[in-house]
Amino acid sequence: MSHRILATAALALLGLSLAGCATTDEYSSLPPSAKHPPGGAPAAPATVVIPSPQLPGAEKLAPAEFADLLDRIRVGYGLPQAQHYAVEREIEWYRSRPDFLDRTFRRGSRYLHYIVTEIERREMPLELALLPVVESAFNPVAYSRSRASGLWQFIPSTGKHYGLDQNWWIDERRDVLLATDAALTYLKYLHNYFNGDWYLAIAAYNGGEGTVSRAVKRNAEAGRPTDFFSLDLKAETRDYVPKLLAISRIVADPAAYGLQFEPIPNQPYFGIVDPGKQVHLGEAADLAGISRDDMFALNPAFNRMTTPPNGPHRLLLPVAQVEPFRAAILSEDGAQRVASTAVAPPPDTRHRVQRGENLTSIARRYDVPVATLKQANNLRGATIHPGDTLVIPGVPSASPDPVAAAAVAEARPDISAQLPERQPAAAPGKPRVYTVKRGDTLWGVARKHGVTVPALASANGLSSKSQLTAGSRLEIPGAGGATAPAGESTRMTYKVRSGDTLSEIAEKFNVSVRQLMSWNNLRSSSSLRAGQRIVVYVDPRRINGG
Repeated sequence: MSHRILATAALALLGLSLAGCATTDEYSSLPPSAKHPPGGAPAAPATVVIPSPQLPGAEKLAPAEFADLLDRIRVGYGLPQAQHYAVEREIEWYRSRPDFLDRTFRRGSRYLHYIVTEIERREMPLELALLPVVESAFNPVAYSRSRASGLWQFIPSTGKHYGLDQNWWIDERRDVLLATDAALTYLKYLHNYFNGDWYLAIAAYNGGEGTVSRAVKRNAEAGRPTDFFSLDLKAETRDYVPKLLAISRIVADPAAYGLQFEPIPNQPYFGIVDPGKQVHLGEAADLAGISRDDMFALNPAFNRMTTPPNGPHRLLLPVAQVEPFRAAILSEDGAQRVASTAVAPPPDTRHRVQRGENLTSIARRYDVPVATLKQANNLRGATIHPGDTLVIPGVPSASPDPVAAAAVAEARPDISAQLPERQPAAAPGKPRVYTVKRGDTLWGVARKHGVTVPALASANGLSSKSQLTAGSRLEIPGAGGATAPAGESTRMTYKVRSGDTLSEIAEKFNVSVRQLMSWNNLRSSSSLRAGQRIVVYVDPRRINGG
């Protein structure tokens, strides 16, 4: 769906900061402690600007009567729009990035109708439908440095508190329906907790209600104002509310900022189908007549290429494909085509850390993401020591060979670089050639060189499940050398944290270790130190959230 945003003047691409995420180290979704009550009713902002509907008479229309979903959102605004320099600063940031807004709203057009309907059902302000712009840029597989995931950026513990399962088969923090319900439930709880103050509630969604209520209490005890803009909060949380106010003001009146939003049809994008049994997602996509990328974009929660043996099997499909798919799956041929043999996930195994190993090398050995290792072992950083025992989730103890694990149930490919709305990369340069070493996998080689598994497989005439033979040669698609990424690359710096490795930093920003070393004049033996600044050239299209 085209959703082009046009700027009326030439705009310079400034430094790009990562999208906000709904978590900090103090993030909490648990009910408030009695010893940290809210600090009383906060003062209202001194100056407010309430945007008016862009369509004359729109306020008299029923929700279903709008032609443009954005008009429906505008009429449902309910937040006070504070006049504050922080909001103006964020408006300028968004205004100067029409391409970012374009990609974000084209992604969001899949999910917005459902989100808007759910917010209206709960009688909440419709600016909240724009919160995923701040959280994840409407990327359903966005994953932050704080391990927050999905459109609404839940961290693991908060997701579990709100009933979002996270296991070998599925991560419901990425489930469009369940995560939306959990996010709105949490926001409504925070609104009540902060005595009806939406600014404090939204800030607490990012920073935790304990953090915000303590800031309110400190100001109240010191005789200072207790409104959001007067609180002493971490920078990420201080900027969070202004970001939402900024994007909502731009959506309210794009022309005032030199932008033009194409309408989003005010109709459901997807419908729900439950096959009632385990199905293969790729075959289901083919049977429904949609691309596998579209299947993954609407059903990003599944970790494997099949739905879990015991469910859920529910699939979201574009509305036009719902009834044809239901009819097709009722036929004998269609049922057999999508059927998947029910299998149990492989048991966890244990790995004893050897001298010279790090999380990245261990993750590559077992073909699991570093983030999965951290989550399974409750690691906040990347520091491990010889003799430590790590849980390796979902890899058979008898055979750490990733090919054997894949035979149990094929992993879903990484879709962060395959979403249909992503723009094509600049024309590739001369491919590099890599000689396969013993133990290499497609996933490991792709990750090492900063490319996707499908791109690597396609460039070499392989399938994504192909085994590699030591000594064979692979062409690595993309430009040779270690120059900045082609196209929309932005120079930024990253402050090294305790325990960081070059491999982990490369993984965070979806670049190669070789590029990091070239940009920073580092050698393979170089050691990183906490506080060191690393230059990274980031392609905005490859950022997955905060």
